[in-house]
Amino acid sequence: MPKNDLISALTSPLAEEGTAEQPSRTLVRVALPVPVHTLFDYFVPSDQVQPELGSRVSVPFGPRKLIGVCVALNPSDAHQKPRAIHKVLDSSALVDANLRGMAQWLSDYYHHPLGEVYATLLPGAARKGSPTTAPTQPAWQADTAPQDLARAPKQLALYEFIRQASAPVTRDTLIANGFSSALLNTLTKRGGLTKVEVPKSPPGQPAAPDTLETPLKLNSEQNAALTALRANTGYRTILLDGVTGSGKTEVYLQFIADIIAGGQQALVLVPEIALTPQTVGRFQRRFGNAAALHSQLGDNERWQIWLGCRDGSIPVVIGTRSAALTPFANLGLIVVDEEHDGSFKQTDGLRYSARDLSVKRAHDLGIPLLLGSATPALESLYNAKQGRYQHLHLTERAGGAALPTYRVLDIRGQQAKDGISEPLKRVIRQHLDAGNQALLFINRRGYSPSLLCNSCGVACTCADCDLPMTYHRKTAHRNAEHLACHHCSRQQGIPEQCTSCGLAALQPVGVGTQRTEQGVAEAFPDVPIYRIDRDTVRSARALEAQFAAIRGGQPALLVGTQMLAKGHHFPDVTLVGVLNADAGFASADFRAPERTAALIVQVAGRAGREEKKGEVWIQTMQPESPMLQALVTEGYSGFAARELAQRSAAGLPPAAYMTLVRAESEDANIAGQFLTQLAAQLTQQAAQAELTQVQIMGPVPAPIPRVSGRIRLQLLILSDERRSLHRLLTGLRDAPKTPSNLRWSVDVDPYDAF
Repeated sequence: MPKNDLISALTSPLAEEGTAEQPSRTLVRVALPVPVHTLFDYFVPSDQVQPELGSRVSVPFGPRKLIGVCVALNPSDAHQKPRAIHKVLDSSALVDANLRGMAQWLSDYYHHPLGEVYATLLPGAARKGSPTTAPTQPAWQADTAPQDLARAPKQLALYEFIRQASAPVTRDTLIANGFSSALLNTLTKRGGLTKVEVPKSPPGQPAAPDTLETPLKLNSEQNAALTALRANTGYRTILLDGVTGSGKTEVYLQFIADIIAGGQQALVLVPEIALTPQTVGRFQRRFGNAAALHSQLGDNERWQIWLGCRDGSIPVVIGTRSAALTPFANLGLIVVDEEHDGSFKQTDGLRYSARDLSVKRAHDLGIPLLLGSATPALESLYNAKQGRYQHLHLTERAGGAALPTYRVLDIRGQQAKDGISEPLKRVIRQHLDAGNQALLFINRRGYSPSLLCNSCGVACTCADCDLPMTYHRKTAHRNAEHLACHHCSRQQGIPEQCTSCGLAALQPVGVGTQRTEQGVAEAFPDVPIYRIDRDTVRSARALEAQFAAIRGGQPALLVGTQMLAKGHHFPDVTLVGVLNADAGFASADFRAPERTAALIVQVAGRAGREEKKGEVWIQTMQPESPMLQALVTEGYSGFAARELAQRSAAGLPPAAYMTLVRAESEDANIAGQFLTQLAAQLTQQAAQAELTQVQIMGPVPAPIPRVSGRIRLQLLILSDERRSLHRLLTGLRDAPKTPSNLRWSVDVDPYDAF
């Protein structure tokens, strides 16, 4: 049903709900998880507790019951015949004023329905109505000692252990200290112990280690950065621009120690789940109490951590993008590590940026925000250049390690079997013979990016996306070769013949991590090969097991995607080979060169991190590329300066502001007609409001024009002024009526636009 009709149908009261005017009753305005900007009014029956702003309520919505959040009490413009709520789930606010303000900002800035913002903000357990009371577990405390306990030495030992404890002791603690459940039950029956219920510790909070890690000694640059961080109080955004291995994390840790000592909490955002375990481990060793928050947690685990942050019992949280939406009792610092990473941008639903949200949140709370990266996003560098951010630099590696040297390897006219040229193989052999490790980076999964007919040249394409399917050989997780679409996840077997010409002449073309792994295994049979990509690593635990083997110190070859590029420490890697740098620099996406340069620098940073000198070899068919040359000769800062100048000249972000409106349907005409009407409507509104700085381009096909059988078209809206752009975007609430087989979305500050 189109949105406009949905509002009309679902806000109409039902007669049996009781619609007589009752001026004394409490009216509540509720944000519900439905795809409309409308808020809905209900009244509180006399048998229900009175809700507060931020309380959850269960309400009727058409034939369904939905759980929403109370956002206003007794509004002056309330619906004349509101329905009765079913139940007030929280007698006090679950969502505090700060979080409600953040939800409203997210709705306004990203032009997303407020009810769906709350649905994104609340954990799954909260959306299902789970109570806010913490779960309990049994524990035991000492009572009067039974007679003749001395004749039962094991029972006596258990009794004395519990008696000397400062608080009731849980079964898990007793078992960990060598006491059995049978012994515990026997002593309880004898009357020596009393069983009580105590709050269950929130997940992610392991017991503190026996001894906490001592802070490391800082070098002069780290000391200067920490001094600058401590120099001022209140809100400010600080960009800590430090080369790989410069010790940014140690600066975070020592600054966070100040925050915790002052009785406040700290939030640390990391881009990938794979980085969470090692980061949490380091914070636990330093502080003894740190929680991890990410999408692989179960609903109940996530709910308990959410509540623990809200009540202040968790001092430090390390989490991925969604952790930016967590409530805190007394938040004193936000850190965004690897702030340049695209993983901080949500690409469906509420398309928010966790980094940009952190700027807003820190500003509202009056606390510092620390952005850290070896390859800062051009948006962050631009803000620093404009004086909005404080810019701190770490130009040296901690511990005296030298930065790796870069070498450009021209492979024009050379054979590169399985993606590796003969000169690079010789360099790899030199490093392996010296007892070191080498890392080969190629940002493509599978064996080959496509399977082509050698006769007619037609590629095997996805039936739902019209894009080449990636060829995968047999793996430990899949015992047969197959084709996979990396856009819609469709998989199929290998056809025996070409679907176009009918000949059995199919062959893999191009190189992925699986093919490179095969190639180096043949070339270097004497060393172990570790392939790290989403096909070989299915969990954070499996990834950490791979890393533990790599850190064993034996000569080895690592082959992987960007999973290897971010924040990992491999002390014995002295060589990094970048196999396909040209693809990113030649992309039509204006952000692709920035992403490619950042990936090269990040993966290069895995080399020579301790006393061993590292080097980076970049294979290229375009050695004279100005972007590649700027990166190699001037470093990332020189490359970034060049890119910023070009973006500004072209009127592209960060010098301008961008929004993407995308429509998709199985019928291209439906998507095209909708966006054409919308473009005409926005153009007229811009003219009436004299928004001369706004440009509306399109509709045009999306970069991937068909995914999962749906045709995708888009409008691109650009403006030199953020305010003008958002004034125009408010008109999207009056978009043309949409048929049921059309989906459309708004992406403010898109990460992928071309």
